[in-house]
Amino acid sequence: MPAISQERGSNHARFATGTAFGHGAGMRLFRSTDFAQNGSRQDQPEASEAADQSLDIVVTARKRSERISNVPMTITAASGEQLAMRGINDVADLAKVTTALTATTTYSSTPVYTIRGIGFYDNSLAISPAVSVYTDQIPLPFSIMTEGASLDVARVEVLKGPQGTLFGQNSTGGAINYVANKPTDHFSAGGKIGYGRFNAINANAYVSGPLSDTLGVRVSGALDRRSPWQQSLSRPGDELGRRRFATGRLLLDWKPTDALQFELSVNGWIDRSDTQAAQFLDVRPTVPVPPGYAPPLAALGGLTSAPDKARRADWTPGRDYGRHDDFHQFALRGEWDVNDAVKLTSITSYSELKRRARTDPDGAAYPNSDISQIGKIKSFFQELRLEGPSADGPLKWMVGVNYAKDRSRDYTAANNIGTNSLIAGVFFIDGAGMVNNQNVETKAAFGSLDYKITSTLTAQGSIRYTDSRNRHAGCGTDLGNGLLAAVFSGLTGVAIQPGQCVMLVPGPSGAPVPSLTPVKGSLDEDNVSWKAGLSWKPTNATLLYASVTRGYKSGVFSTLPALSLAQLVPVKQESILAYEVGLKQQLLDNRADITLAAFHYDYDDKQLLGYIAVPPFGNLPGIVSIPKSRVNGIEGSLTWRPATGLTLSGGAAYIASKVTRSAIKYDADSNLVDVKGEAFPFTPKYQLTGDAQYEFPVSQELSAFVGANARYQSSSAASFGGNPAYRLPGYTLLDLRAGIFPGDNRWRFEVWAHNVTDKFYATNIIHVVDTRVRHVGMPATYGASISFKI
Repeated sequence: MPAISQERGSNHARFATGTAFGHGAGMRLFRSTDFAQNGSRQDQPEASEAADQSLDIVVTARKRSERISNVPMTITAASGEQLAMRGINDVADLAKVTTALTATTTYSSTPVYTIRGIGFYDNSLAISPAVSVYTDQIPLPFSIMTEGASLDVARVEVLKGPQGTLFGQNSTGGAINYVANKPTDHFSAGGKIGYGRFNAINANAYVSGPLSDTLGVRVSGALDRRSPWQQSLSRPGDELGRRRFATGRLLLDWKPTDALQFELSVNGWIDRSDTQAAQFLDVRPTVPVPPGYAPPLAALGGLTSAPDKARRADWTPGRDYGRHDDFHQFALRGEWDVNDAVKLTSITSYSELKRRARTDPDGAAYPNSDISQIGKIKSFFQELRLEGPSADGPLKWMVGVNYAKDRSRDYTAANNIGTNSLIAGVFFIDGAGMVNNQNVETKAAFGSLDYKITSTLTAQGSIRYTDSRNRHAGCGTDLGNGLLAAVFSGLTGVAIQPGQCVMLVPGPSGAPVPSLTPVKGSLDEDNVSWKAGLSWKPTNATLLYASVTRGYKSGVFSTLPALSLAQLVPVKQESILAYEVGLKQQLLDNRADITLAAFHYDYDDKQLLGYIAVPPFGNLPGIVSIPKSRVNGIEGSLTWRPATGLTLSGGAAYIASKVTRSAIKYDADSNLVDVKGEAFPFTPKYQLTGDAQYEFPVSQELSAFVGANARYQSSSAASFGGNPAYRLPGYTLLDLRAGIFPGDNRWRFEVWAHNVTDKFYATNIIHVVDTRVRHVGMPATYGASISFKI
């Protein structure tokens, strides 16, 4: 089956949402031997199902290989070839092929993923997400680690709705699992190189084959380089936005016996790209201007809003805004067929990320705000699970345990010359730092059961107990120059050295005194997530299902520059009770596939980055929670293959999110508002995707293809508060592609254009110190590439 063949050798790429997409008569039928030759056992279907439904692909959404049409949940699955053809190079780009998924970045360049309105926006380095990302079920526990996940993949699976019972907490929105291409039993190699606008060079390559009868290897790598794409509004000729990214992976498959297999993965990436500059919109002072002090407003007051042109932005000159980010991961997977019915799986991984990056988030050449982030994350993960039976019996079960330990050291320096740069009559220009160190230990036990009540009706159930212990140490600090230390020394009478903590804590007499060292805190939580459902499959072409799921996201510590102990109070875990019904249907002799799902989420204690009053600084970002909210939605997809070589596909999602209980919060402009009745930030009510691909012969030796991809999302809010100034307008993006390839598909030449209409669109609007700014998407890009394999 070409969509999941490890060599991606079909002439026709395929895409699936809920069910598989094909391209008519040119497609090979699926054979179980394709997996035995090209894939690891984790990607193989069960033998009893190998001959059924040739247009179905196999996924591992429930940590066992199953046909997508048999899995009672909403899944989008796309092959590696299809991702490459549509220019999908990272997690954020998946919005091109799946509805209900949105992505943005914070002002510190941390990615944020949201599915069906469930996401968690925070600027910190090591903050638990609400949408988890995996490679071969190996976790990338923090969103900043996901940058190289799309390297040399066989497919990606986007699982919608809470996935806590099998994938763990911090997946209340969903989970995204990339499946890497595996070593082959014969020598093979391939690559691709392309050139595009802004002198973009994209290259990737792989080599795969056996080292012995029992040992196979696959080495892959990619390089992404681009010249600057942003232009300074105040300094003609000054540019920003270079791309310098490299990633690689080594996979070793060892099969000492027929019943035992090991897979070692060593992968990593290096990012030396520039952080993105913001576009200035207007001046919004954080606090009233101190008497006799007007430098920030004098510098910013004369600025005009940036034009609606994607390339135009501004930043402080003479500073290095390049990243110095590095990531590596070691993972070992073992599978042992204990007997014909039972399999034991072990997954062990160690990940480490180092970050040193500087961002100018204020949109101006004046240093109103400048953010430097220096940090390190070390993550260890171990899972053991036992599953069976593998035969086509009425009962399938799985039990397992896992352990994770995440240790992070996160230091953020906020260099500000703003209206909040005055304390007790003393003006200081270099802002404050934030120490945010965490040790999080998580233990869990889980299990699942699938039982066929009749030949067509199956009951599903799963459960997980999770115990999480977070040990936190943090404080606001002097930046090392002694300026802030001198201010707090004068306030308290305690000598504070440059670089020390300045956060005030109650002293022996009750009067506030500086802590001088990070203040320790703890957050111990446990929860039981579960799922129960029924699925009915009256024919091989029809699946109806209904489920109820309880999911959790762990509590977090606030990560703003803390000058008071009250600012370090943690926010407790959030939970979702999700109800979903769905349909998967194949029609017209497997030439059309339909999926439909309707869902309702009851949402307790939603976590979000809001604002906390910190006199005399005004409101600073901080973690807050919304007690009660809900999400109602419906989504569906249709794929139709009306003629040989022609595939039409589309998807739509309607998501109505709402805060259902009174919650008084500060909005982005320091106003106290009741957010009851508001929709969630970064949650457009309507999303549409569409794709068309037509392949046709041009000679006896050559075929050609043309294709288009379009996506639309309606307007949404960038923050709570109902302020129209923070409204993100809706937009539509259009991509085009065309190319030629020979009958054996050994090479392919293509031309492509993304955002061909050069649509201007904003992905975020933020209040940073004294300015309101926006982040925008890329302008039109275009290029050509050639790929080959031997």
